[in-house]
Amino acid sequence: MRCLITFLGFAVLLAQAMAAAREQPLLARVTVYWRGEGSGERACSTGARLCEGHCAVDPGKIPFGSRVVFDDACCVAVDSGSAVLSRKAARLSGRNSRERNALVIDRFFETKSKAMAWAETHPHFMTVWIIPPGSASTQDGVQRPNADRKVADVSPP
Repeated sequence: MRCLITFLGFAVLLAQAMAAAREQPLLARVTVYWRGEGSGERACSTGARLCEGHCAVDPGKIPFGSRVVFDDACCVAVDSGSAVLSRKAARLSGRNSRERNALVIDRFFETKSKAMAWAETHPHFMTVWIIPPGSASTQDGVQRPNADRKVADVSPP
């Protein structure tokens, strides 16, 4: 009986650790792109119709369908690209090793003017929350900023 209680306690701790690993803050170099900048109507990686609230990520680090929570919005990871995969913007503009090793997330906007306005008013490097598909938007009862914000459906037509 004592062994069973110890095992159950360990199982609960393991489950909590796994939940904590799913939703995590990451430092990211955030860049922007817009319709007409080679993006066309659909995400090259998943075929989803691109709209505001979408972003491009490295799917090896952030799975497609994950929610990326910024300070002002929640986006869905539906696209990728060579500059995101190579982390070129982080490597070239990072002022220290932490910034140079940051992931790159490319946030989609409908127009160039919206994209440039956002980029001018937000820091290049910021901490974002990554919420993988199927995860709850809360962890330990703490609501993440904007984690419940509605985003566009990313399922292909």
